[in-house]
Amino acid sequence: MKRVPEFKTDAEAEAFLEQDLSGLDFKQFTPMHFEVARKEAALNVRLPAALMDAVRAKAKAKGIPYARYVRMVLEADLQRSR
Repeated sequence: MKRVPEFKTDAEAEAFLEQDLSGLDFKQFTPMHFEVARKEAALNVRLPAALMDAVRAKAKAKGIPYARYVRMVLEADLQRSR
């Protein structure tokens, strides 16, 4: 199976996508979560500094803002409890 190469420009990526992609190895891809719903409510929470530092570090490791990480953790917990 063929791996997807890294592209330097959008034009290279677009040209690659014009070909038959059925022979690609899709195991290298990871799921993406897109934020599309509008957020109407706000939540203010006081946390111990150590917990906040841990949250920020975890979010940074995932490459996302810490507020989005907190929201994802809350959503995942609610999904598990259904």
